[in-house]
Amino acid sequence: MADKLSLETLESWLWESANILRGSIDSSDFKNYIFGLLFLKRYNDVFEERIRLLMKADKLSYGDAQEEIEDKWGKLPHSARWFELISRTENIGEALDKAFATIEANNPELQHVLTATQYGDKRVLSDGTLQRLLRHFNQYKLGNDDLYKADMLGDAYEYLIKQFADDAGKKGGEFYTPKAVVQLVVELIDPQPGHHVYDPTCGSGGMLVESAHHISRLRNGTLMGKPNALLYGQEKNLGTWAIAKLNLYLHNMHAAIELGDTLVDPKHLDGDYLKTFDRVIANPPFSAKSWWTPLELSNENEQDSGKKLKAPNYKQVSDPFGRMVYGVPPRGYADLAFAQHMLASLKADGRMGIILPHGVLFRSGEEGKIRNGLLFGTDAANGNQPGDLIEAIIGLPSALFYNTGIPACVLVLNKNKPKGLKGKVIIIDASRDYLEGKAQNSLRPEDISRIISSHKAAFDTQIEADNYCRVVSLKEIHSNDGNLNIARYIENGETEEAVDVTAALAQLAVLAEEETQIDARLKGYLVELGLLETEI
Repeated sequence: MADKLSLETLESWLWESANILRGSIDSSDFKNYIFGLLFLKRYNDVFEERIRLLMKADKLSYGDAQEEIEDKWGKLPHSARWFELISRTENIGEALDKAFATIEANNPELQHVLTATQYGDKRVLSDGTLQRLLRHFNQYKLGNDDLYKADMLGDAYEYLIKQFADDAGKKGGEFYTPKAVVQLVVELIDPQPGHHVYDPTCGSGGMLVESAHHISRLRNGTLMGKPNALLYGQEKNLGTWAIAKLNLYLHNMHAAIELGDTLVDPKHLDGDYLKTFDRVIANPPFSAKSWWTPLELSNENEQDSGKKLKAPNYKQVSDPFGRMVYGVPPRGYADLAFAQHMLASLKADGRMGIILPHGVLFRSGEEGKIRNGLLFGTDAANGNQPGDLIEAIIGLPSALFYNTGIPACVLVLNKNKPKGLKGKVIIIDASRDYLEGKAQNSLRPEDISRIISSHKAAFDTQIEADNYCRVVSLKEIHSNDGNLNIARYIENGETEEAVDVTAALAQLAVLAEEETQIDARLKGYLVELGLLETEI
C-alpha cells in the first residue's frame, strides 16, 4: 500500500502550484483559482474512491457501482471528471467552468461557490498555464484513504490561506486573521458543545473552524464524528465567501455561510428579527468608512440631481432590526456598529468576542456615548438599555495584522456576567508580550496562555496580576468619564527616572553657549571659503 500523503508534503505541493500562476495573475487572486482546482481534484478522487470501495464490498461492476454512488451522492458526468479534464489540450478553462457549474447543480450548498471564479478567459489564463496546473494537481490522489487523516485537506487549506495572506500583504487582512489571534478570542469566549456560533464578518471562515475545533476537544464535543456545534457566518466579498464555504466543506464541517453586507442586510433571521446565538465572534474591518449604504446612495443621488454634495448625516441611519440602541457610530468608524450588531445577535446568556482598534476605548462623541451605554446603561429617554455588558478588555501588541500596524484590542461582552464580576471589568495589558517579526509581530503560545490564565483567574475569583491584569470597578471607570484607555488603569511597571530641574536647566544653558560658539566657528569657515560675505 502506498504511503499516505503527509500534511507537510501536501502543503509544499499545493504552494508550488502558486509558482505556475506567477506572472499570469495578481498574487492576491491566486487563491481563488488554486482553491477551486484543489476542491475539484478532491471531489473527483472521493467520488472514484467510493466507487472502488463499493465494487470491492459488493462485487459490483464499475457501471453498477457508479450508478449507486450517483444515486446517493449526486451525478458527476464524464465532462466534469478529472480524467476527462486532464486529457484536454484546448478550451480547458471553459471545460473547468462547465465542470464546476455541474457540481454546483448537484450540490445546493455549493451554489455560486465554485463558479465565483471563472477559468474560461484565455486573456487571464492560457490553455498552456491551465494544462501545467492540472498536471501539477495530478501528482497526488486526495481521497480519504490517501490522506493521513480525513480532514487533513482542511488543515492544508488553512495553511494555503495563511500563505496567500502573506503573499498578498495588505490585502491579506481582508480575508485572514492570524491563527494565534483567532485561538485567543475563541479561548476567551469558550464555546461549548451544542452551542450555536456566529461570525458576522467571517472572511475565509477561520474563526468558525477554530470554534468547532475548540468544541470538539471538550467532553461531548463531537456528534457522529463531527464537532457538536452549529456554525453560522456572513461575508460581504464574493470570492472570500466562496473560500469560506470551501474551507468548512474541506474540514468536513457544515456551516450556514451567507453572502451580503451584515450591517445593511443581515441574512441570519428568524422571521423579521435577528437570529440569536450562544457565541458571537468577529474581526470586522477596522474603522470601516461610509458603512451605511442606503444613506450613501441617497446622498449620491442628490449629487446626481445637481445639489452640492455634503457628507450624509449618520443621525439619519434607520435600522429596521433595532441594533443601534446605544447610538449610531460616525460615518468614519463602523467599529461599534459591528459590536452592536453582534450584541443584538446574542442570546440572553451569550458571550461575544470582537477585535477592534484601540480608538473605540477612548474616542469621544457618539462613540463615547455608545461606550458609556455599554458600561453604565441608558436612561428612560434613551430606551432604558442595560449596562455592565463589558466583561473584559485585552490590549494586544502592535503590528499583529496584515492590513495595519496599529495595536488592536479584544472586547469580550457578556449578557450574563457572574455575580463576582458584576459592576467590574477585567482589563489586561498584553501589549508587551509577543514575537517580533520583520513585517509583522505574532503571539506565541506562552503569550496566549498568559492572557487566558489571567483572564480565568480574574473571571473566577477576581485575582489580579501586577502591571498586567486588573479587575476595575465601574465606579473607577465612571470617574474617568468612561474612558477605557488601558494606560489609565494599568501601569507598565517601568519606573521613570526623577528629573533634577535645576541641574537640567544649567545643562541646557551650557549647551546653548556651546551652540553659539559652534555657529560662530562655522560662520568663520564659510567666510574663509568665500561662501558667506563678512558683515560690514
